[in-house]
Amino acid sequence: MKFKNWLLLITLGVLISVLVACSGDDSEETAGTEENEAEETENPAAETSGEEEKVLSFVNPEVIPSMDPSLATDESSFIYLAAMMEGLYRLDENAQPVDGIATDHEVSEDGLTWTFTLREDAVWSNGDPVTAHDFVYSWQRAVNPDTGSEYGPYMMNNVIKNATAVSSGEAPVEDLGVTADGDFTLVVELENPTPYFETLTTFGTFFPLNQAFVEEKGDSFATNEENLLANGPYKMTNWDSTSNSWELVKNEDYWDADAVQMDRLTFEVVKDPQTAVRLYEEGTVDRIDLASDLVDQYATHENYAISADTFVYFLKFNQETTDALANENIRAAISRAFDKDALVNEILNNGSLVANGLIPADFTPMPETGEDFRAVNGDLVTYDVEAAQELWAKGLEEIGADSVELEFLVDDDETTKTLVEYIANQLSTNLEGLSINMKRVPKEQRLDLDTNEDYELQLSRWGPDFLDPFTFMNLWTTDSGNNHMEYSNPEYDELVQETATTLATDNVARYNNFLEAEKVLFEDAAIAPVYQSSRAQLVSPRIDGVFVNPFGATYEYKWADVAE
Repeated sequence: MKFKNWLLLITLGVLISVLVACSGDDSEETAGTEENEAEETENPAAETSGEEEKVLSFVNPEVIPSMDPSLATDESSFIYLAAMMEGLYRLDENAQPVDGIATDHEVSEDGLTWTFTLREDAVWSNGDPVTAHDFVYSWQRAVNPDTGSEYGPYMMNNVIKNATAVSSGEAPVEDLGVTADGDFTLVVELENPTPYFETLTTFGTFFPLNQAFVEEKGDSFATNEENLLANGPYKMTNWDSTSNSWELVKNEDYWDADAVQMDRLTFEVVKDPQTAVRLYEEGTVDRIDLASDLVDQYATHENYAISADTFVYFLKFNQETTDALANENIRAAISRAFDKDALVNEILNNGSLVANGLIPADFTPMPETGEDFRAVNGDLVTYDVEAAQELWAKGLEEIGADSVELEFLVDDDETTKTLVEYIANQLSTNLEGLSINMKRVPKEQRLDLDTNEDYELQLSRWGPDFLDPFTFMNLWTTDSGNNHMEYSNPEYDELVQETATTLATDNVARYNNFLEAEKVLFEDAAIAPVYQSSRAQLVSPRIDGVFVNPFGATYEYKWADVAE
């Protein structure tokens, strides 16, 4: 399996600013019958020589929350959207944009107008041509307040001209700076010069949509395979919104179908780590993530691999729900009251790193010196029981209480269960008077509760879609569609906003703002960093051409193949 060296990618020059992040949040959820279902599934690791069908098989940690590009917010959704659909460009094995529906583009001298030339041989799976009008409709839909998209405003505000006014309901969608000049020329007007915009167009929110199809399907759009249209390498089959298994089959109508080597990719939702291992060992699946308690057992396995991630896990404090979490000292105490070293080394045991800030380690270098951002800003929130207890006592006095009871919202998979039980035990042990009540729900439900701000304390995560601190820092601005915890600081807002506006073309100044903004975030104890994840995996040598992206969709399956 080909893994990209994304540190080399950064070194080679992706020093430009970038926007927006993949939400993923965390964990694994599946149906309780996955073992029986898996046993009944055709073995995809069958022989693939000669004229035999080429098939690879994988497990997935949860059901797919959404296949609607305008509404998707999580890791799984964007993986399968990227396999089934294609935007102006897509990422290659080096995470560089290559031709998608666009074959070329021109940028005006002032950097504000991008004109994309679209290919004329791209079609939807119903035979309709893919045109510039499909992009205009999709982008307008993503920022239309009636759609309720989180990612549309998050990704397009301050980037696409008038996106902020449109998404706030102050301007009609027709004012968005995207127009079709005929069927195969797309003109995009930006608010500010944005040299990274080409890379941004590879992300799922910017995929096109066939307006006639979407409007015909109405509320049923993207709820099952019959209500999906593909314009990318694969089509999705045997899927609906609650499916615990599905397939990607080669899309013969894809403009670059000759580059797609696989006939079929199968996916099975697997919750139990032992079930995953059994499926791998019997050859039913070709790649699995190992739970922490299995790492030592399989660390010497010939197919064992560590895949570094740039996802950062953190505790979110909903400041609106309780007097305790509205108190800065209480939040700061919780942030320092659990041993993160023990968590990553003993509980996770998969190569994950302690997170003492928001921006992950080895993610993006400083523009002038090349030093890692995380190393420059240092450890902002560390485990310190004595300091935590002092802050806790101050906080209790300020809210006039001698005890606090909090509900902890988490995903319901086994790995998360072990992790959060450890955190809860640490918190209740080290902070006298604190009691934690677990609320375990499927990931899709947790995402809904997060969006509705119907929680108190929550374990969440964020993964970048582009190589720039903005992808993390813009999460916590007051008007961010991903804030969902009532955090607001005008100084933080100004620092982050300037990086996308007045400082957009001054990367040195932008990064200085990011450094200061991250400090402000943790001075306010807005969130509590927990860890930066890695994946301990068993990966079959049969897999070739599956690329792991450092941002955007985690896996790129277009060039997947079965190794000789």
